[in-house]
Amino acid sequence: MKIFSSLYQWTLRWAEHQFAPRFLAALTFAESIFFPIPPDVLLAPMVLAKPQKAWYFAGITTLASILGGAVGYWLGYLMFEPWIQPLISNFGYQARFDTAISWFNEWGVWVVFIAGFSPIPYKLFTVSAGFLHMAFLPFFIASAIGRGLRFFLVAGLIKWGGSAMEQKIKQWVDVLGWGIVGALVVGYFALR
Repeated sequence: MKIFSSLYQWTLRWAEHQFAPRFLAALTFAESIFFPIPPDVLLAPMVLAKPQKAWYFAGITTLASILGGAVGYWLGYLMFEPWIQPLISNFGYQARFDTAISWFNEWGVWVVFIAGFSPIPYKLFTVSAGFLHMAFLPFFIASAIGRGLRFFLVAGLIKWGGSAMEQKIKQWVDVLGWGIVGALVVGYFALR
């Protein structure tokens, strides 16, 4: 099935739309709080479509992400009991949340940097940092550095790879897409 090829082509066309930067910012902001889709899936095609704007797109993504992370922090800080804890329970994220708490106890602010840079769900750590009443300034700095490094690295690699990378992505997008779906399914059942 060529589902991912079609989706990839649609995303590339959409990445050239005049409102694409606004949508990228909104998606990134939401991802830092609750949304499950990482902004890289829109950032990469936007850089492929307009490589001369790579750093601009990475900057938008970074700024929206750290602002969303700040909102997640304050939600965890101020509204954990009435709003966040019921959501964690309803979505079955209690074990993940407990893991995040133990990582905070072990590594402190470094876990925010790691979650910001890696594919670990950043949103879980923004809320956890607020819930644990971590000092806001170190949280914000670690978020800015981790998220900035990640998004500028993605934009830089895509810009550097250019049309050759675009051809490889087109060639392998369905294999990669189905591989990710398979990994998510395996991960889901392994963590149950």
